[in-house]
Amino acid sequence: MKWTSILAIYTLFWVLSAFFVMPFHVRTTHEVGGELVPGQAESAPHVFRPGRIALWTTLVASVLFGLYYGNYVYSWVSVETFDLTNW
Repeated sequence: MKWTSILAIYTLFWVLSAFFVMPFHVRTTHEVGGELVPGQAESAPHVFRPGRIALWTTLVASVLFGLYYGNYVYSWVSVETFDLTNW
């Protein structure tokens, strides 16, 4: 597999993982017991930590990409696995 393909697929895994990671470990201002700023949504996080989200996203994306690449190299699950014509 070319390195450009690896980079593109890893980027897709990273973006997808960001949507999985963002809802976890988020506390709203109401849950913390703070005061809402006028105009602030009640569901907005009390403290936004993009570095923490990026770290968790990178970890999840690396694990998922590792599984994907392992399957690409060793063919654990192939097209023949889902061949329903030979029943």
